[in-house]
Amino acid sequence: MRLAKYIFYFFGFISILFVCSTINSGCAQIGAPTGGLKDTLPPKLAFATPAIRTTNFKGNRIVLTFDEYVDLDNIQSNLLVSPYPKGTPTVTSKLREVTIKLKDTLKANTTYALNFGNAIKDVNEGNVLKNFTYVFSTGSTIDSFDIRGNVVLAQTGKVDSTIVIFLYKNATDSSVQKKKPDYIARVNGKGNFIFKYLPAGEFSMYALKDDDGSKTYNSKTEVFAFADSVINSVTSKGKIKLYAYAEEEKSKTPPKASLPPKPSKDKNAKKIKYKTSATGITQDLLTPLTIEFTQVLKDVDTGKIIVTDTLFNPITTVLTIDSTRKKIYLQPSWSENTDYRLIIDTAAVNDSTGEALSRTDTLKFKTKAVSDYGRILFHFTNLDTARHPVLLLIQGELIARSIPIKSKEWSDKLIPPGDYELRILYDANNNGKWDPGSYSEKLQPERVISLDKKLTIRADWDNERDVEL
Repeated sequence: MRLAKYIFYFFGFISILFVCSTINSGCAQIGAPTGGLKDTLPPKLAFATPAIRTTNFKGNRIVLTFDEYVDLDNIQSNLLVSPYPKGTPTVTSKLREVTIKLKDTLKANTTYALNFGNAIKDVNEGNVLKNFTYVFSTGSTIDSFDIRGNVVLAQTGKVDSTIVIFLYKNATDSSVQKKKPDYIARVNGKGNFIFKYLPAGEFSMYALKDDDGSKTYNSKTEVFAFADSVINSVTSKGKIKLYAYAEEEKSKTPPKASLPPKPSKDKNAKKIKYKTSATGITQDLLTPLTIEFTQVLKDVDTGKIIVTDTLFNPITTVLTIDSTRKKIYLQPSWSENTDYRLIIDTAAVNDSTGEALSRTDTLKFKTKAVSDYGRILFHFTNLDTARHPVLLLIQGELIARSIPIKSKEWSDKLIPPGDYELRILYDANNNGKWDPGSYSEKLQPERVISLDKKLTIRADWDNERDVEL
């Protein structure tokens, strides 16, 4: 295509010279044509030394020659060599050539593949030659078996394209924890992967988000997956499905130590203060009213914190205290669009020093109306209730609602307005939450399906949707 473009320019230039020489008016200036089509083609391999798919390969040097000047981008992270080497090859570029120097002693009768990922690009436009692979064999044949698969995050049903896939030959259960793999493959944006040029045999397969670059599974906080059984490269058909999970959450970085606060001269500084979730806003019908205190509470007299109607008649309320002992939750059976009173007596709480509230407070608040919420009606098809499906409504990274689905239809008239992502959790142990797997126990994680379409809820609107599982 580039040659054709240059021929086009050449004959165009000759035509201009001919026209200018045959007309009386002449041409004031003649220059090379400008513009033209932008070069969008990646570099193309002209030849390789030794040639691609060479058998009985000997030596340790490979030279790739391209049809234009090329450059290498982040070669160390892009290059994948299979089988995985002990020493990473040295790769350099100069003009139109890429030179590879192998450091390992090559195994006999073995097919090797060097996948360059997105490393090779042309100098002028930066067009990338994606996943160019150089293949050779130290034996008399090129191995031709492949294994294909797909990996998703078990907790979300989504794809993480930074995960890599490992294959081991003759592996034990501890191989993935103690030694580097024999073969590595990348995951694309859809979670798919493929191992090519494999020999006949059985392989153990794993997936890993290898944050530390060790090529081993060395922490339960790493995102990890494993196939339940070995995979035969000869008989493997279709895609192997892997579900990745982190068995334990990463601990949050503790806050930096700070200097203790200076003593306050305010005589009321030690008094207990608080704020409530109903101050200045209407109370949500779905959540408890929260009282958050400035100090850790030692004693709480639940009879001195009450919710009443406007005539000060007490409303039956469930009161709970969180583990920090700084928050109290009040959960009556709220009525919509209704005025309430919250009464907190001065003797309701005290802290470890005996300090109490400075006065008795009565706070007025009102609950939301049903019309402040949206309505949902879902029709489920292919619903397998034996797998304990749970509908998850997700906002950001938080689960806004978690609803066990018992029948083919589900509805709710109190959905707060907003944008939601929909997922289905198959709750294998029926405990109402997602549970990770355990490699030591050979237990796979519970699985979540991420539904493609998002749901937008508006106040006082109906939303009806078919959900196919």
